[in-house]
Formats: sequence, C-alpha cells, structure tokens
Amino acid sequence: MSGTYDVIVIGGGASGMMAAGRAAERGKRVLLLEKNAHLGEKLSISGGWRCNILNEEENERTLLAHYGKSEQFLYSPFSQFGMSETRDFFESHGLPLKVEARKRAFPKSEKASDVVKALERYLKRGRVDVHLGAPVQNVVADGDHITKVVVRDKEYTAHSYILATGGVSHPETGSTGDGFAWLSSLGHTIRKPTPTIVPLRASDAWIKKVSGITVKNVKLTFFVEGKRAFSVRGDLLFTHFGLSGPQILNVAGKVSDILQQGIVTGQIDTYPAHDIGILERKITEIFETNKNKLLKNVFKEIAPPGTGAVILALAPDIDPDTKVHSVTKEDRRQLVKLLKGLPVTITGLMGFDRAVVADGGLLLTEVDTKTMRSRTYSNLYVTGDILHITRPSGGFSLQLAWTTGYVAGSHA
Repeated sequence: MSGTYDVIVIGGGASGMMAAGRAAERGKRVLLLEKNAHLGEKLSISGGWRCNILNEEENERTLLAHYGKSEQFLYSPFSQFGMSETRDFFESHGLPLKVEARKRAFPKSEKASDVVKALERYLKRGRVDVHLGAPVQNVVADGDHITKVVVRDKEYTAHSYILATGGVSHPETGSTGDGFAWLSSLGHTIRKPTPTIVPLRASDAWIKKVSGITVKNVKLTFFVEGKRAFSVRGDLLFTHFGLSGPQILNVAGKVSDILQQGIVTGQIDTYPAHDIGILERKITEIFETNKNKLLKNVFKEIAPPGTGAVILALAPDIDPDTKVHSVTKEDRRQLVKLLKGLPVTITGLMGFDRAVVADGGLLLTEVDTKTMRSRTYSNLYVTGDILHITRPSGGFSLQLAWTTGYVAGSHA
C-alpha cells in the first residue's frame, strides 16, 4: 500500500504539528506520520504538565541572544514567525495565555494537554492525514532528492518532506534520536547530543534527607579544585539524587564543562543578602530573645523551611537539644558558616531521561534557515529539537519548535 502527498511530516510533536498544520493551511495535501499512539507526547508533559509555551520577550535581539552562537542563524525565521506571531496564533486558536515570572507564558488553563488540543484542531481544519502508530523505518534518497519514506510494509512519497522527530530528551515519549540517524546516513553532520538543561547529581548524604524541599532565593557558588568558577542565584530544589530548579537547569552546560577540569564542589548560601557579620548579629538577637528554648526549635525558624534539623546535623559537635543560652560563640559562628555555605559535591549531570532539553543535532550551517531546508537535499526540511541549538529553559525551546515548524510548513 502506498500514498503520494504534497508534504510528508515525520514526527507529531510540537514542531511537526505546527509544520503540518501550516502546510495544509497553504492548500497542500499533507501526511503526518507519528510513531506514538498519540500526538504531542512530550508536549503534553512539558513544564510539569503546564507547558511553558513561549517566552514573552518583546525585544527580538534580546530574545535571540538566549540561543547563544545560533543567534545569527535565527533572525530570518523569527522575522517570519516570532514570539508575537506565536502568541497570536495560539490565542486565535482558542488558547488564551498568561505570563509569569521571567516572562514565561503558559496556557491560562495551566494544562499542557490544551496546547496539544489546539494544534490538533489546526490539523483537523487543514484536513491533515494523521497516521498514528506509524514508525518510519527508513528515509530514502536518490541524488539530492528524498524519494520516499518506509513505514513497515508501506511506502509513502511526496514532493517535500519535513523531518520533525525531536531530539533525545525524555526518550520515554519517543524522542530516541531517529532523525539523527537518518540525517547522518544521508551524509549530514550531526553533533553528538548531550543533556544541557538537566538536574545535577550530588554525592552528599544530607541532600537526600531534604529531598523534595525547595529553598527560595539562594546563591550557589561552584568551585573547581577549590577555585571559584561561577555563581548562580535563584530557587533551589533538593532531590534524592542532587539539585534541580530553574537556575540549576540553565547552568548545567557550564557545570558539565568544569567537571572536565577536576573535582567540582559547591557552597549554598541561604542568606545571600546578608554578609557573615550581619547574619551573626541577627542570629545573636534571635538567640537572646529565645535563650531558654531548645536550639533545634529556634534554629528551624532561622534555617530555610524544612532544612533546620539537617543543617544542625552537619555540625556534629553541637547538640540540637541544648538550651540556646548554652550555645557558645564558636557554635554560633559554625552555624552561621553553614547557613552561608552549605557544602555540596557535584559528581555529574543526570541523563537524557531527566533532561528538559538536550543539545546536539544537525549543524545549522547545513540548513537554509530562511526556509529550514537542507542545503544537501532540495526537498528536505528540518525543524525543532533535531537542530543543534543550545537554549535555556523558560519557553525558548518550544518557541524554537513553533518558529521552525511554521517556517518549514510555509516553504515545503
């Protein structure tokens, strides 16, 4: 059994659905092939099932600066379909948005599934032929043309093909790097992927005891072989394997780099707005007004919520059941030192299964980003996470999917 179409899109994720819908909107006969049983598997769990759909940064230059070295390649596609066009697109398709801290935009419903539904309506309106449970086994080329795709015992042909298979983060959703293998076999250059927006693994036993606790507005300073590397401020989530949270995810790439240089340790400052002297005076005053209470009861009011007992345990010479009036000056200084520098040893990054985003993929020098067309194959277009573009969390990854998908769908 076979079929011929104007455009075949491989991959029913964010960029694939956008590309298929846009091509159909232009009057093309479109086939969307998705190996999962449902469209948008990864999209439906993104942002903790809330979906950080875009970053509402109005200034295009500021927005594109978040994509690092890829910025120079992205001005043309973003001029065709940028942040404001994306926002208008979703709101016009029945998905009102709201903006939270750091300009992160979410559906007002706070349901990632509603984003998938909006895109499904877009596909339905364009009469896109959607085949689910249809894993592509092979992409066949002849010269500088893609000639067909093979799905089990079926072959499909089209004038143009859009590859939107995603990267390798969250492989349980089907992002297993299939597109990387096809592009490589076709002669394209693929940069080996690494998890870039990912939690950090730590070896300290005390961290497991506060797993699930978020500490607000801390400063974490990283050291390599005892020498200061860099610092980051923000909310920190302790996990059973180490550290997470928005700021941690965004510096994972830098941590990966310094891990190559030696042993990486960190110090967590839970009072970054206070220097040691001010914090010591503050604690002295609290101790004075609570001198007949047990240290463990008073200290839990000083330490970040949920961490008091664990931090006290890091000072083994101090008895948490002692009365505050019996706490010595040296003991108090030791507690201040801990609050200003909780020790942590970073042993690595979590893998692709924990990664929000993985970099790697097709080099942008091999893509005409004005159209998202391959520079090697005249009828092959490439979108989304399959492209080698490093970006932070905060809506930038999905914006890339919407932009590249729309542009590919506009030109295929």
